[in-house]
Parts: sequence; structure tokens; C-alpha cells
Amino acid sequence: MTTTDFSKTSVPFREVTDRNGRVYRIGESDIDIMGRPRKWMVILPWIGMMGISSAEYAFTSAEDTLHEAHLWSSGHIFWLMGVWVFFQAAVAFPAGQLRESGRLPARSAMLLGAVGTLLGYVSLAYAPHVAVAYLGFGMCSGIGAGLAYATCVNMVGKWYPERKGGKTGFVNGGFAYGSVPFVFLFTSYMDLNNYHAVLVSAGVGLCLVVAGAGWFFRDPPKNWWPAQVDPLRQTDDPKIRRALEKNPPAVKQYTPKEAARTPVLWLMWFCLLCTAGINIFGIAFQVPFGKDMGFAGGIVATAMSLKAIVNGTGRGVIGWISDRCGRRNTLVIVCLVLGAAQFGVLVSGRMGVMPFFLLCSMVSGFGGGAIFPLFAAMTADYFGENNNATNYGMVYSSKLISGLVGSGMGAVVVGAWDYEGAFVLAGSIGLASAVLALFLKAPGRPGPRRVVPNPRPLGEEPA
Repeated sequence: MTTTDFSKTSVPFREVTDRNGRVYRIGESDIDIMGRPRKWMVILPWIGMMGISSAEYAFTSAEDTLHEAHLWSSGHIFWLMGVWVFFQAAVAFPAGQLRESGRLPARSAMLLGAVGTLLGYVSLAYAPHVAVAYLGFGMCSGIGAGLAYATCVNMVGKWYPERKGGKTGFVNGGFAYGSVPFVFLFTSYMDLNNYHAVLVSAGVGLCLVVAGAGWFFRDPPKNWWPAQVDPLRQTDDPKIRRALEKNPPAVKQYTPKEAARTPVLWLMWFCLLCTAGINIFGIAFQVPFGKDMGFAGGIVATAMSLKAIVNGTGRGVIGWISDRCGRRNTLVIVCLVLGAAQFGVLVSGRMGVMPFFLLCSMVSGFGGGAIFPLFAAMTADYFGENNNATNYGMVYSSKLISGLVGSGMGAVVVGAWDYEGAFVLAGSIGLASAVLALFLKAPGRPGPRRVVPNPRPLGEEPA
């Protein structure tokens, strides 16, 4: 262990190095750094995530009104969502680079996200042509949401490096919770007489929510570690001790170039591609599938709302579970649940059993939501917190493909193979993802089988 003291600053801190060479900056409390408890860096990002969620989770609920108002085909509706997801994911990596370099402060990223949210809803209300909607909603709103998402989900991991799973999951859950009122608003209230006012009001309100939450964001210093948790000794807190045992910190702070050279990053990328595609497919097609199966519009809206609620709850609960059971083990179970739920949605819809359909929808929402905080926390566990915005941006960039595949290509698959073929394919991919997750392992950390026993046990050394 090496120690470096800095006592000339207003708040003394020191840097300690563990046996792997990883540096921890300790001595400064959250109050010392930003003048308020670090729990605010959980609450505010959660609020910010709620402000950007409706564009993805509630958008397809407005399909009928947008079709009648603008005469856009259903194909355009699904591709609009696919383009939104594409840009929301595509901006994650460059946003991470700008954030970690200091050229894009957290507050600025959130303000840009707020503007993008407003432009998206205004373009849906007044677009004279579908191309304007692709530009305003698909690109501008997608980019804005991506900036806000990347900022919120990585902020909490930096402030809670010792127990990030539950906190990351809670913040990530806001990405689903915030859409619930808009599902009912767009399905049951919005029509041809009021859609301008509804969409613009939603845009203005959500813009203020995102901007207001982001105004108070602040990053901790590089390598920061909470003063009350000794990174070199086992803590007395059983919750923190269990979380660190199941999910030990990264062996070092990987730069993006170093992380990109590890095979595990790209395996995570592909696994997220598959699971996120299934999640987006469910979001895009559960409403039209339920209607085609004869369920009433209110039942379908309820199913979608329950899916969003459980999706958000799943993100928080699964982060808490992963702190106790390990990130990889939890991910395997989630992939199995997500895949099996697709078969359940199909069977329940074909049978016309409404309670079973609602149950399978909720289970699918749980699995689809749980994957994102798991990958976010796992990226920090494997590659460190200092460059997590960029490293997770690389992993999360797989969603730019999964968005187009799950929504746009999903429409093509449904047209060619009907819902039965599409849901069977989605379920099979989910089960295969569980097998892929078994191979995820933190780089640089030797497995238990590679530990070589001491050839000369204690007491047998020569005198």
C-alpha cells in the first residue's frame, strides 16, 4: 500500500493504493464536496430520468391519434420510435467522452436534454410532414434523452462506488415510472380535438422537470471513495461488506481504449443488444398485439402501464438483489425470465385470457427493465468509475441497433411471420442471452481455479 497526503487544501484528503494498483481518494465527505448529502445524487437523477421516459414507453400509446391527425402509417410510427432509440443510444459514447473530459458538465448535458425533450413533443404536434417528425422527435428528442440518460445513470455510480447496484437500479427505474401517466393520457384522453395542447403541454412540463433536476448535478473528484468506507480493509457494515464480496471493485480504472481491448466488453455489448431488442419489441408491439387479440383499449392501456410500473420496479429491485447475489448470476436469471415471458405473452393473447396476459406483460416488463441497471453497474464493477460514462457508453451503444431491430424490424418480422413467429423468436433470443451471460467475468481478476497452492505450506519451509 502507498499513501499520498494532500494537507494544503481546505479539505484534507489522501490517496491510497491497493495491491492491484488502484487508487482511492479518501478523506472528503459528500458534504465537503457539494454541500449536501450524496442521496441527492440519487433523487435528482431519478427525477431527471422520469422526465425523459415518456418518449420511449408511452409513444406507441399515441399511435391512433397521430395516425388520424397526420395520416402517418403504422410503419412510420414504429420507425419513429426506432429512430428515437437509435439516437438515444448513439449519443451515449460521445456524451461519455465529453463528460469525462470535462468539456460537457453534467448541468449542461441535462439542459440540452431538456431542450431535446421539448422539441420532440412540439414536432409531433405540428410536423407538416413525417420527415419533420423524424428530425424533431426521432433525432433531437433522442439525442436529448441520450444525454440526460447517460448523465443520470453514471452520476449515481460515481457517488456510490461501494454499493452501486441498488442505487443505480432505483435511478434507472425512473426511466419507466415517468411514462405511466402519459400512457393513460395518450390512450384515453388525447384525441383529434386536443392533441396539439396535450403534446405541447407535456413537452413544456417535462422540459422543466429535466432542466430543474439537472441544474443541481455535480460530479465527485476522480477516484473519490466515501470516507466512512475503508477500501483496503473489510468494513463492519454487513450490507456494504456483502456487496463488495459479491461484486468486488474493478482491479483498476480502465481507460476506454483499455476496456475496448477486453473481449468481455464486447460480449456485454452483444448480450445487451439481444436483451434490449426484446424489451423494445415488447414496448412497441404489446399494445397492437393486445388490440388484435380482442382486448379492450382500456385493458391494453392498463397492461402497458403495469408493464411500465413493473419495468421501473424491476430496475430498482434487481439492483438491490445483485448487490447481494452478484451481478452476473442475477443477469442470467433475468435473461431467462425475459425470454420465457415472451412465450407467455403470446400464449395468453392467443387464449384471450386477460389476467394471464396482464401477468405475462408485467413479467416481461420486469425482465426488460432489469437488464439496464445490471449492465450499468457491471460496467463500473469491471472497468472502474472514473471512465464509466464512456465505457458504459460503448456497451450501451448496442441499443442503437436493438432499437431499430426491436421496433422497425420487429414490424417487418410481424408482417412476415405474424405475431406468433415474432414472439417465439424474441423468447428464443432471451433464453440464448442467458447462456451468453454465463461467460461474463471481470477482466484482470484471476478465477478461483487459477489460484496456485503454496508448494511449501506453513511449517514446512526449510530452516
